[in-house]
Amino acid sequence: MTELGTAGDLPVSALVADPARIKPDASLLEVADALVESDVGALVVGEGDRPAGIVSERDLIRAIARRRLVDGSTAMDVATKQLVWCDATATVAEVAAEMGEHYIRHVLVEEDGRFIGVVSARDLLGVYAAGDVDTEA
Repeated sequence: MTELGTAGDLPVSALVADPARIKPDASLLEVADALVESDVGALVVGEGDRPAGIVSERDLIRAIARRRLVDGSTAMDVATKQLVWCDATATVAEVAAEMGEHYIRHVLVEEDGRFIGVVSARDLLGVYAAGDVDTEA
C-alpha cells in the first residue's frame, strides 16, 4: 500500500546517485572542468571505497581567491577533509538539519558501512519543492 507522506520523511537513499569523482592529484583546472562537465556542485576526492575528501565549487572559489590556481595545488590540497556522513535511512528532514548545523551543502551517504553517494542541498530543495511524496507503508 502506498500512502502520502511529507517530503521530510523521504529517506535520502531515494536521492543518491553515483557521485562524480576526481583523483586527489588532479589540478584545480581539472577540478573546475570536472565540476562543469558533471554539472554538479561537488566532487568526491579519492579512488578507493571511502572518500578522502570532497571538493566543492566553494572550495575552488576560495582556492582561486587565495591565488592557489597557479601554485600547483591539487584537488586534495583544497578539499574538505572533515566529512559529514549520514546513513541511507536518514530522512530528508534529518539531513537538512545536519546541513544547517554544520553550514554545509553536501553530506556523504553510507549504507551498511559502505559509501553509496552524496546528497546535496539542491537535492533536498527539489524534494521540498515537490511537496508531499508517495511512501511505502
